[in-house]
Amino acid sequence: MNHIQQEQLRKGEFRFIDLFCGIGGFHQAMEAFGGVCVFASDIDVACNKVYQQNYNITSDYDITSVDETKIPKHDVLCGGFPCQAFSKAGKQTGINDTRGTLFFDILRILQYHKTHYIFLENVRNLVSHDNGNTWKVIQQSLKTLGYRLTETPIVFSPHQIGIPQFRERVYILGVYDPLNVDNPIDLHFNDLFSKDNNSIYSILDKNIKDPKYSISTYEEMILTAWDEFHQGIDIKTIGFPIWYDFFHCQDISQYPQWKQEFIRKNMELYTRNKKFIQQWERKYSYLKDFAPTHRKFEWQCGDSLQSLWEGVIQLRPSGIRVKKPNIFPALVAIVQIPIIGKYKRRLTINECAKLQSFPADFIPSETQQQAYKQFGNSVNIDVLKHVFRTFIENEHIQFKSTTIHYNQLDNQLAILRNTLFDNATNYNTSDIKISGH
Repeated sequence: MNHIQQEQLRKGEFRFIDLFCGIGGFHQAMEAFGGVCVFASDIDVACNKVYQQNYNITSDYDITSVDETKIPKHDVLCGGFPCQAFSKAGKQTGINDTRGTLFFDILRILQYHKTHYIFLENVRNLVSHDNGNTWKVIQQSLKTLGYRLTETPIVFSPHQIGIPQFRERVYILGVYDPLNVDNPIDLHFNDLFSKDNNSIYSILDKNIKDPKYSISTYEEMILTAWDEFHQGIDIKTIGFPIWYDFFHCQDISQYPQWKQEFIRKNMELYTRNKKFIQQWERKYSYLKDFAPTHRKFEWQCGDSLQSLWEGVIQLRPSGIRVKKPNIFPALVAIVQIPIIGKYKRRLTINECAKLQSFPADFIPSETQQQAYKQFGNSVNIDVLKHVFRTFIENEHIQFKSTTIHYNQLDNQLAILRNTLFDNATNYNTSDIKISGH
């Protein structure tokens, strides 16, 4: 760590550190507001390579081995930290509750630097993780160090600002304000988009010819079969998973009650549509060439679509799932890359980048598998901008009304406020208000 050097800052810029940085989602967002990254850290070698290529910054540090006193001074600490249970969760012993977790490394950095602002991201499950104890420990630990927070974490998804991906994530924002830690920040989000206000076609490229994205002959065969099945049965809004292997089940008593109900519905569907289904299964050789998971089908489009080929398709362990083409499911580290039925292909790397709001000049990994994984693990940049812009803009006003006064913080707030208007990329924001209780 001795070779880490603080970069020369230009007038009007603020400094941030990027922990668990991946390929730099937080970096992109903070840089849009005029921020300068003075330290980045991640243990993923493939991500380190992409980070270096895009930002010319070395990020190959294991944060658990980094001396916090060697980290450059900074104004904002950013990080998408892993969700881990705390060994003493719920005992409210502050920072000691977190020892042995990566969140402890965030706390020791904050404890030493008294960083002005924190901006953290985590999975949606953080709110309920370990019966709510995880959030309680995080909240108590940060308050102990002097941070004023929202009462509960912010839960936000890209589709709420018109990016067609359902990806709920938790965002934790705080300001160093030791005399007001028990006065929570109140964050209100209004006039946000619903799922049906979105369309997947807003980010899709229409003229993709590269065959590596096309579905295989086998995939087209099984999807055609299930499209014919849906067209031929007597209901279009199915409401339960189709399990071909249970159409002829003799004894359902061996299964749990919830599964018995689904099996019974499958058997009733078969009985009502017996003539058609017998013709259908003979045509496809009783599905003997289908993988076990492809003998199951989930229609989650109601009556809004006429054909499977109009939807978004996923080949999941639970079966073939079809959804409306308003939003994509969350990108998840190369698992089940969605298929666009209309184009009979998967999402491209470039489209995955768009779903995470990366700019057109971003250089992804040269390896397709790594690129899918890295975009799947990334934070959404425009969501970060949306939340951070509103937080800083409104927190400046609120901070001025508090009883505590720090010249350094006031100056930094002025810098942040000016740079976000001068440098941030324009994008639509909702009417959001932050105020103390």
